[in-house]
Amino acid sequence: MKKSQEYLNNLQRILSEITEKQMDSIDKCSEAFADALENGRNIFLFGTGHSHMLSEELFYRAGGLVRLQPILETSLMLHESASKSTEIERLEGYAEILFNTYSMKEKDVIVIASNSGRNGIPVDMALLAKEKGLTVIALTNLNHSKASPSRHKSGKRLFEISDIVLDNMGCLGDASVNFPELGRNACPTSTSTGAAILHAAVAGCIELMLARGNTPEVFSSSNVDGGDEINNAFINKYKGIIRSL
Repeated sequence: MKKSQEYLNNLQRILSEITEKQMDSIDKCSEAFADALENGRNIFLFGTGHSHMLSEELFYRAGGLVRLQPILETSLMLHESASKSTEIERLEGYAEILFNTYSMKEKDVIVIASNSGRNGIPVDMALLAKEKGLTVIALTNLNHSKASPSRHKSGKRLFEISDIVLDNMGCLGDASVNFPELGRNACPTSTSTGAAILHAAVAGCIELMLARGNTPEVFSSSNVDGGDEINNAFINKYKGIIRSL
């Protein structure tokens, strides 16, 4: 079998396992989203390194929820310095600065994406959010996280702190295709499966809000006729309220 086909087979298998084993957690995430939106609370999205892309994936998205607050800290992303972001995500204490900058409050919701769930900032953010009364949702890889000790002084990993745990069901180290010649695996799955899990939770949120008699605010594509008018109305409404809008 070609390695390209092997990778796609791995991805399909993991998505099938997510459908079979993660729907209860996805439904809980959907309910947390709906409750927050219906009560005027914020939904924050946070991740470091490649996991930050899951915050961007949901934000300002065609067919996505409008009222989402991504925490996009450049030093924790990849475009300034990928190696620096790896070092910074292990720093304890940095999360408190971000928490205060974004004015997170009791009964808000935060999704924290971290494949390993072991580094300082994701664990710090979860502990702080939990202490302040937010609903903490982890998007993580339990196979990896349970096999790895925490790097945080608390000894906790992300999944041990969170109210709801979304498992991307990837393999240890994330890369899923073995190349014996390299002595290591290649081709990770966590971004694809993480995005699928979160979009499924959004679909459930929209369904639940409509069933309750509430109309969720959802962006259109700007590349279909009428899309700009729909989106500009939301932008004018939330400019200055949604930080990254």
